[in-house]
Amino acid sequence: MNQQFKLNVAVRAQTGRSASRRLRKANRVPAILYGKHTSPESLSIEGPEFVRLLRSVAGRAVLVELERTDKPVKALSFLQEVQRDPMTDKYLHVDFQEVKADEKFEIRVPVQVTGESFGVKNQSGVLEMNAHQLRIRCLPKDLPEFIVVDVTELKVGETIKLGEMKPIAGVEFLDTKGQPVVSCVEPVAEIVQEVAATTPVEGAAAPAEGAAAAAPGAAGAAPAGDAKAAPGAAAPAAGAKAAAPAAGAKPAGAAAAAKTAAPAKK
Repeated sequence: MNQQFKLNVAVRAQTGRSASRRLRKANRVPAILYGKHTSPESLSIEGPEFVRLLRSVAGRAVLVELERTDKPVKALSFLQEVQRDPMTDKYLHVDFQEVKADEKFEIRVPVQVTGESFGVKNQSGVLEMNAHQLRIRCLPKDLPEFIVVDVTELKVGETIKLGEMKPIAGVEFLDTKGQPVVSCVEPVAEIVQEVAATTPVEGAAAPAEGAAAAAPGAAGAAPAGDAKAAPGAAAPAAGAKAAAPAAGAKPAGAAAAAKTAAPAKK
């Protein structure tokens, strides 16, 4: 069995929001103890003592002995959930799960990486954690503080899955064997550069074609200033017709035809 921690708790007779607020004002944290074979018990913990416990635990999976003045028997448990106020960062509520020394229980254990990956050291790769915790079943004496994963041989493009990890004595993994745990991937910046280099930019050829199309129009517009060049004057007219579509504007030729038609009607 790994290291055990002790915590003094007190039974609280009153429950509800008002009672919990009064406890927090008194620098105590409301808590509850769940048991597979017992009814839930409402407890309270001294705030500073609970903070010291969390600092000692440091994110590990550990067992905590709850010492109560009303019962001589200590309750063996683990931290199931810790609720915290996101604004004030104060602890709001704690859930403990009671376990028996001779009975297996389920718990989530954090994953810890050991070794220097070959892909990181020699291929400029980056480690990516696919699973920060893994579900296991074991006896209290076999509870590991971490699930240690050796990544020394991990290369770029490779992944360590749960089924490939070394078994731990007395520990049964509950996640699927295909669950990815740690991967070694290429740096994101290099991937973006490769994609940018191989992917053509959409619409890049459009301005070139437009510029080429505009050039003949500009060349044809030059003779428009020469009144003597009748063939050259026709080219600008065609160009003007293509560029004319201003909303509601009448062509100049139509206006001239209207003036000519008016005397003919008289």
